[in-house]
Amino acid sequence: MPIATYTIMAATIAVSLMAWRSRSLLDALIYWPPGVSRGQWWRLLSHGFIHADGAHLLFNMVTLYFFGTVMEQVLTPRIGIVGVVLFYLIGILVAILPSHVRHRGDPRYRSLGASGAVAAMLFAYILLQPWSMLFVFFLPVPAILFAVVYVAYSFWADRRGGGNINHSAHLWGGAWGVAFMLWLEPRLWQRFLSEVLTPLGM
Repeated sequence: MPIATYTIMAATIAVSLMAWRSRSLLDALIYWPPGVSRGQWWRLLSHGFIHADGAHLLFNMVTLYFFGTVMEQVLTPRIGIVGVVLFYLIGILVAILPSHVRHRGDPRYRSLGASGAVAAMLFAYILLQPWSMLFVFFLPVPAILFAVVYVAYSFWADRRGGGNINHSAHLWGGAWGVAFMLWLEPRLWQRFLSEVLTPLGM
């Protein structure tokens, strides 16, 4: 039973629901640069447990369910259930830090959502199963192709700016997932390259 994934999902859903009912709670948990500068360091983690609306929450939790449960089976024998939870929490932190550096002087900037940590789970999975099929808007897409398009779009959207999506968090969260897996098992890189190149006849 994927205890870590279910626990994270339950906590995220519960806190998001409470924050929707209490604006003061949402304001206390959201990532807000001046708050962090004043010593409210919990915002660097707590923002990952609140969401803008139901669609935002549903998308992240469905994605976490599918990929978190798989990665928990892979990671638990190596780092334990607590390790899996820490991997996820560090994903939240790593994903927001570049945004913090960029926006630390901007009192208008805010960020929320679990997307960075969810991207860590997703990209860790893609490293292991690059040719598995992901269903994107109900269409089957090879995981490696999805990763390439996703990263390229996120880079473009982040440089373009505007909008309400923190594309930087997606990129850095995904990078954390890959980096952690390679630190845990360096041979995964050769395995990944071999699997990616074999179907291409190389």
